[in-house]
Amino acid sequence: MRPIVFRILPLLLPAFFLFSCKEEFEDFKVESPEDYSITLKPGKYITYRLDSLVFTQQGRSEETHSYQERHLVDVQITDNLNRPSFRVYRSIRNLAGTEPWRQSGSYFITPLENTIEVIEDNLRTIKLISPVKEGTTWKGARFFSSEPYASLYNFSNDDNIADWDFTIDSTNQTVVLNGKTINDVISLTAINESLNVPINDARSYASKTFLHEKFAKGIGLIFQEYVLWEYQPNLNGTPYKTGFGVKRSIIDHN
Repeated sequence: MRPIVFRILPLLLPAFFLFSCKEEFEDFKVESPEDYSITLKPGKYITYRLDSLVFTQQGRSEETHSYQERHLVDVQITDNLNRPSFRVYRSIRNLAGTEPWRQSGSYFITPLENTIEVIEDNLRTIKLISPVKEGTTWKGARFFSSEPYASLYNFSNDDNIADWDFTIDSTNQTVVLNGKTINDVISLTAINESLNVPINDARSYASKTFLHEKFAKGIGLIFQEYVLWEYQPNLNGTPYKTGFGVKRSIIDHN
C-alpha cells in the first residue's frame, strides 16, 4: 500500500495549498472610500447639529449660532469635470427642529475608483482615499487655489492649504455623538496648528487652523470641526478676529 500512498500524496498537496491560498485571499478585503460616504441614492440624508462660530462687531465679539442641518442626496448629474456625480442639498432650521427647512446651498459628491471627492463653491476636496487604513496620507486640498477664502476673510490661515496633509489617524473606532453610539468609525486630521491660543497676550498675534473629521462605515461624515481664524492685536486701534468655525455632529440619518 505504501507505493500508492506516495503516488497520491503529491496530487493532494497542490490542492491543499491552492485551497489555503484561496481562503486567505477571500478573507482579505480592502475597504473602499465609498464605504464611508453617505449612500449615494436620491432621498438619503444625514441631519447634523451645526454650531457656527462667527465674529461680530467688526471682529470685536464672537458668537456661536446653532442649528439643525440636513444634507439630502438629490440626483445623479455630471460634475464640472464631466464625471458622474451626485448633487447634495443642504438646508437648515432651528436647533429645536420646530421650524421648516430652509435651503442653504448644495455641493457635489463624486465617487471614483480610489477616492471620494467633494466640490463645493468651486473648491474640489479629496475627502478620502484608498487604502482606508491608519497612516494613509494625501493632499486633500491640492486642487485649491492659493488663498481660496481671500474674498471672504482677511487672514493668512489658508496660504498653504494645498499642502495640508490629510491623514487617517485611527480606524475601527466606536464613538458617541448626541447620545448615539456609532461603530466602524475612522478619523482624519488635515491640519492642527495654533499660535497664542488661548490668547494670553492680547498684544500678540494669534491664530488657529484646524480640520478634523470622522466617517462611519455605511453612514458617511458623522463629525466635522473646521476652524480658521486670526487675531490681530492692532496696537494702533481696536484688536479684532476674522475667520470662522464650523462644527457638525450627526443627529439622524436614513
